[in-house]
Amino acid sequence: MSDTRLLAADGTPLKRKLAQSLFRTKLRTFGLVCPLLALIISAFVIPIVFMLSASVYDDRYASLMPKSTIAVSEWDGESPVTEDMAAAMVADLIVAKEQKTIGRVANRVNREFSGATSLFKSTARSAKKFKPPYLEALENKDKKWQNIEMWQAIKVASKTYTLGYVANAVDMRVKATGGFEPQDELRQIHITLFMRTIEISFIVTVACLLLGYPVAYLMANLPLRTSNLLLILVLMPFWTSLLVRTTAWIAMLQGQGVMNDLFVVFGLATDDDRFSLIYNKTGTLIAMTHIMLPFMIMPLYSVMKTISPAYVRAAKSMGATNWTAFWRVYFPQSIPGIGAGSLLVFILAIGYYITPALVGGQDGQMISNIIDFHMRRSLNWNLAAALGLVLLVFVLFFFWIYDRVVGIDNMKLG
Repeated sequence: MSDTRLLAADGTPLKRKLAQSLFRTKLRTFGLVCPLLALIISAFVIPIVFMLSASVYDDRYASLMPKSTIAVSEWDGESPVTEDMAAAMVADLIVAKEQKTIGRVANRVNREFSGATSLFKSTARSAKKFKPPYLEALENKDKKWQNIEMWQAIKVASKTYTLGYVANAVDMRVKATGGFEPQDELRQIHITLFMRTIEISFIVTVACLLLGYPVAYLMANLPLRTSNLLLILVLMPFWTSLLVRTTAWIAMLQGQGVMNDLFVVFGLATDDDRFSLIYNKTGTLIAMTHIMLPFMIMPLYSVMKTISPAYVRAAKSMGATNWTAFWRVYFPQSIPGIGAGSLLVFILAIGYYITPALVGGQDGQMISNIIDFHMRRSLNWNLAAALGLVLLVFVLFFFWIYDRVVGIDNMKLG
């Protein structure tokens, strides 16, 4: 039987030659994108993973107080505190005081039990003088050592891997005996902030859609000269600093600002009873809608630009009214732009913090402002990472809902 395989000029089977050529092409392509991929991994992926890992990993107590860590790990969290636990605690306090690490230990336990910082520091200063029985010595030093909740907090803090911070992020806390329980009512603030963040992001997205859709429609259907002018006006805010734009809204929305002066002129308010438009949720909504509006208009415009006017004209020629032609023919073709713009605005809004921090006041604060507070002021990076993790889960959940309802394949940017 004769060999019917196709051969290249050098006698190599053509199929193998094509496979080798394709492999070399893929290898060159990978080499071109490899520097960018390395940059993304080193500057974006690794820092995010490292930061999010802090939400479930904290070895401060376990590494600095090893003896008491072992002692409380064998305790069930409910029975009376033993002398061995007290002796291990005293031994660790002495070492922590000598190595000047007592502050880190105290701060870790204070995350679980308020007042532990002063208790640990004051006890460590006197720990060398303690004599057996150590449990009695601790209780004589401070009555807080008699509180079993303090020892339960130590047991929770001694765990290297813990869901405590994630639980705190959703207004829960880990029990020493296992499981979760609600935080004290006065400390339940995070769920409220998450709900407010979602509410503000949703309202801003809807407002941007209602305001941006007509603008994008005009830009896509007006003559090129006029649409280019509108495009410049839409993009102009990007040429101005975000801080300057937010500060301008403070000047416009304050009690003696431009907006209230106009309301007084047109009789919508009196000079003695002006609207409160700043340092509340209203100010946050107005300022964020203005800032996010271009992110809605541009995806809409890029999709609408590809819709042929012939479709609408054909519908009218067959007897459809202007509204019917728009709603039944034009609008469905613009849905991919609506989906892209809404998703972009919502994801940007849910993580916004500069504008709410400046114009939001107490009622307009979002969860991102609390994350910023824990990162820069309270230095509770673990809780900040846990809040960020929960926020990421929220975003992925809404992204999944969008994919189920609309379909990610239907999202277009033009």
